Amino acid sequence: MKREMRLRLLPANSPLGWTPYGWLIYLSFFLFYAAANNEPRHWLIDGPALLAFLALYFRGFWVRQTALLAIVFGILAIGLALSVRNPGASCFFIYAAAFLGEVGPPPRAFRWLLVVLGILAVHTWAFGLSPVFWIPAAVISLLVGGTNIHFGEMRRKDRELIRAHQRAEELARVAERERIARDMHDLLGHTLSVVVLKSELAAKLAGRDPARAADEIREVEQISREALAAVRRAIHGYRGERMADELERSRKALDAAGTALDTDIEPVTLPADTERALALALREAITNVVRHARATSCFVGLVREGDAIRLRVEDNGVGGELLEGAGLSGIKARIADVGGRVECDGRGGTRLTMTVPAGEDRAGARAAS
Repeated sequence: MKREMRLRLLPANSPLGWTPYGWLIYLSFFLFYAAANNEPRHWLIDGPALLAFLALYFRGFWVRQTALLAIVFGILAIGLALSVRNPGASCFFIYAAAFLGEVGPPPRAFRWLLVVLGILAVHTWAFGLSPVFWIPAAVISLLVGGTNIHFGEMRRKDRELIRAHQRAEELARVAERERIARDMHDLLGHTLSVVVLKSELAAKLAGRDPARAADEIREVEQISREALAAVRRAIHGYRGERMADELERSRKALDAAGTALDTDIEPVTLPADTERALALALREAITNVVRHARATSCFVGLVREGDAIRLRVEDNGVGGELLEGAGLSGIKARIADVGGRVECDGRGGTRLTMTVPAGEDRAGARAAS
């Protein structure tokens, strides 16, 4: 079977989307002055230089840290070589500065930005270049470089938060697997031993005391039913759909992300399906806080108000317009399934309020802080 080979200029998981193609608009400065000169012989240099720049430019989105410095200084070298006769070559200094956002933490990146500006200053002085070249090269490089350093640091923190959340989830899964293993061992080990013993006794009594053998079989049936119910309860706990468990899980995830959790949980009795819906909605809401909010604090409140139960999740993060993505749609669908509604507010952080009807259910669990 033939394997399809396709050239990809940008990483598949790049958070930048199509914007790197849009950033090539800065080349218009260089191309404008090259066309104005109308010297065909110059294209013998400008053409290969542009191809070399494009190769370095797209390669720059695949590397990070120290490896990116080779890209920065490669583009800078192209700008130095072409700027003597083309003021539009100032765009190459802008591209070089733009890549510094992923070189490392801001202090290190800003040091390299000063190096780029220093090279620009020395080059301008040495060749007596026009302000048409060095003013946009210096000003725009400083603005673009500084902005990209800021957003590069934000992307690094986002990646760290996601990794911390993934580690917390993995630790929670491991703990749950260990718990379910212990529960199944303790539960089924004892129950199956009793079932085996009573079944053997019933087989021995079948010939000489059928009535007692029948009693033993009925006891085996009852024990088996009780064991089945216990297994179902254990599996329900394993799925993590209780509010108390979900609150503890949320606390661990937020702690790993450096977000303080404050709670105000009233001891309310919830029907099993309502508690399950609220627990899953809380899980999704906390996941959104960890991944997207960049918050330092988060509040979770659960109260009963008349005939309604209200769960509120609020953070002090970036807020803004809430997009109807899979997470928010999932929350709304789960709450709607139990007759509730969801209210969203992105002003001054993000606030999700989930209101469901209160109900009496003996099988419902008690939510605890």
